[in-house]
Amino acid sequence: MGLLDKTYNFVRADQTKAAGLYPFFRPIASRIESEVRMNGKRVIMLGSNSYLGLTHHPKVIEAGIAALNKYGSGCAGSPYLNGTLDIHLALAQKLAEFVGKEAALLFSTGFFANQGSISTITDRSDYLYYDAMDHASIIEGVRISFARKFKYAHNDMEQLEHALSSVDNDAGKLIVTDGVFSMEGDICKLKSIVALAKKYNAEVMVDEAHAVGVLGKNGKGTCEHFGLGDDVEIIMGTFSKSLASVGGFVAASERTINFIKHHSRELIFSASMPPASVATVLAALQVMKDEPELREHLWANTRYMAKGLKDIGYRLLCEETPILPVPLGEDEAAFRATMNLQEEGVFVNPVISPAVPPGGALMRINMMATHTTEQMDFALDKMKKVGKKLGII
Repeated sequence: MGLLDKTYNFVRADQTKAAGLYPFFRPIASRIESEVRMNGKRVIMLGSNSYLGLTHHPKVIEAGIAALNKYGSGCAGSPYLNGTLDIHLALAQKLAEFVGKEAALLFSTGFFANQGSISTITDRSDYLYYDAMDHASIIEGVRISFARKFKYAHNDMEQLEHALSSVDNDAGKLIVTDGVFSMEGDICKLKSIVALAKKYNAEVMVDEAHAVGVLGKNGKGTCEHFGLGDDVEIIMGTFSKSLASVGGFVAASERTINFIKHHSRELIFSASMPPASVATVLAALQVMKDEPELREHLWANTRYMAKGLKDIGYRLLCEETPILPVPLGEDEAAFRATMNLQEEGVFVNPVISPAVPPGGALMRINMMATHTTEQMDFALDKMKKVGKKLGII
């Protein structure tokens, strides 16, 4: 069998396209707001991770334009060499203060922030513990680490404790978990995780990608939500959700960040975040602070949509966060629902294996602070129509 035979034998996407059900790489011809333009039509966006709607906030856009004019379009180098600007350092300091840690470090993607920190701070003598439903970037960081690995069933604290108790108490141990699980929309059992970490002498790392701007009194994430920021050694976050840009960060003690800074291949051998992206994150952090009502709107919209979906007959796996997952079973069911809704003017995301177990396909609905009641009512009306047509409700 030739090396590229697998590429020619991959026909699943072609078959799905031929059936008119291909739901990926769909082109949008406008800003990603609560309403977008697709194929010349108005479509209500229920698939964006821009929870606070800041990708089109005037102050965020203005900050990006100003940075583009001042610094140019890119750094043409990695942070390790010529790619560190004063604006990068300013953002790192702001983020460290935001999550209550001594220092922070920027990565060009959120994926690299997880992969590059997990694989760097663990070695052959260490042990890694991770949730079965952790994000792919965590899984990849675990995969390339030389540490010994333990995967525990989703939010299963008994299984986690059993794995922890089987290792010498003095061994290096790291528990890595999503704060908010991006597919299921539920929250990690951080109180129990921290308690087990203390009992078995482990460290805790929390991925706050889908929690920043969403959870906590000030939108600082899961750690603030539970009041456990001081008990979590490493906090990771992304800029591509509430913070309206692209990139990621890790925050921890000064010594831990210094070690990652000088050892992470993902940092040393990747170009720095473009300055305009850095500036937009700085502006988004300020808007979050100045406009707490955005988070209030987000939660009001989440409650409204969750109730509306249940009232028309949909079942939700979870409604703990603005991620509202509807179980549909087989992948094709998710494809049909997604594309039928798009035809009706509503954008949702299909979630299929391997992001979820086989037979556990979801229709994932993401709420934004900027959705209007009119938009939500329109979407609910179309979801009722499509749900009945496809026998979902």
